[in-house]
Amino acid sequence: MNIQQIFKTYAPEYLDRYKDKMPKNHLKVINAIIACRTAACGIIVYDCTGCGKTHIGFRSCGNRHCPVCQNQKTRQWLAKQLDRQLPGHHFMITFTVPEQLRPFIRKHQRKTYSALFAASSQTIKTFAADPKFVGGDLPGFFGVLHTWGRQLQYHPHIHYVVPGGALSKSDHTWHPSQIAFFAPVKAMSKIFRAKLRRQMKRLNLIDDIDPGVWNKGFNVNCQPVAQSQHSIRYLARYVFKVAISNSRIVKVENQKVFLRYKKPRTRRWRTLVLDVIEFMRRFLQHVLPTGFMKIRYYGFMSPGSSFSLKQVTFLIQMAFGFDLPAPAGEPVSFLMPTCPHCGATLKLRYWQTTGFFPISEYG
Repeated sequence: MNIQQIFKTYAPEYLDRYKDKMPKNHLKVINAIIACRTAACGIIVYDCTGCGKTHIGFRSCGNRHCPVCQNQKTRQWLAKQLDRQLPGHHFMITFTVPEQLRPFIRKHQRKTYSALFAASSQTIKTFAADPKFVGGDLPGFFGVLHTWGRQLQYHPHIHYVVPGGALSKSDHTWHPSQIAFFAPVKAMSKIFRAKLRRQMKRLNLIDDIDPGVWNKGFNVNCQPVAQSQHSIRYLARYVFKVAISNSRIVKVENQKVFLRYKKPRTRRWRTLVLDVIEFMRRFLQHVLPTGFMKIRYYGFMSPGSSFSLKQVTFLIQMAFGFDLPAPAGEPVSFLMPTCPHCGATLKLRYWQTTGFFPISEYG
C-alpha cells in the first residue's frame, strides 16, 4: 500500500478526528493526493512517434506535497543548478533551532519560516563580510527549508549551499575563504540566535515565546564540499519531494504503517511502526503555507543581482590564477514518456483538465 492508497482508505477517519482543527491547505493536499492520476485530474493524450498508436492516461495533480508528482521537477531543478554552479570549493551550512521552540514555529509557520530565512541568511552575510574569515560584502548562496526528521517528526531547519568566498563591491575582486573553513560554528550559532530573536521581536511574537528558549542551543553545522555538485545533488532529494517517499513504506497492516528509516551517522535500516492516523498527521504537518517559497536565493545568486554568474566565475578564476578545474556536473536525464509497444518517444496531442472532487464526495 502506498501513500495515495493510505489516504484513499483512511481519509474519512482522519477527517472525523481532526475536522474541527485541520487547516484548509491540509484538506487541499488530501484531495490532491487522492485525485492524482485519476479521472478527477483530467486526461492526457499522446501519439507514438514510432508506431503511431494513441495512448490515453490520467494527469497528475501537480501538488508540491504529492509524492507522485515531484520527481520530474526535482530533476529539472537539479539540471538548472548544475548548469549554474561555480568553480571552487563550497560549503553546506545548516541552521537548526532548539526542540523547545519547534511547537511555537509550527503554530506560526508563515511568519517564523520567513524569520528563519532572514536570521540565517543574515548570519552568513555577517561572517562573509568579516575580513578575519572571508572579507567580501557580497556573498551568493541559496537555501532550502526542510521541516521533517527521519521519523517524520517536526524538525524545521534550513540547508544552504554557499560558495567558498564572496565578492567585494569596493574592489570588485573575489575574496576566497579557507578551503575547509568558512567561519566558526559556535560564533555563527550565537549570531543566528540573536538575529532570530530580533526577528521574533520585529514580528511581535517575542512575548509569546518562553524566555528560557533563548538560553538553549541554536546549532549551526558547516560542512566543506569539494565541488558544489555534491551538495546540490544532496539538496535535490529534498527540494520538491515530500517528507517521505513510497519506497520507505514497508507495509500497512492492522491500521499500522511500517516505515524504514536510518538514524544519523548509521547505515543500518530500522523500522518505525505508526498508527495510520498518526502517520497521516505526521505527513500533513509538513505541508507548507500556501504560496510559501521554500527555496530562496541571496546575494549575487538572487535574480536582481547586478553581477552575472559569468562575471562571478571569471573573478573566482582570477583569484585562483585560473588554476581551477571546471565544475564537473554530470548530465541529468529527463523521464520522457515512451510507447509500451515499440519504445519510441510519445508526443503530446492534447490534455483536458477537470476539477478535483471534494473529499466529502468520495465514497
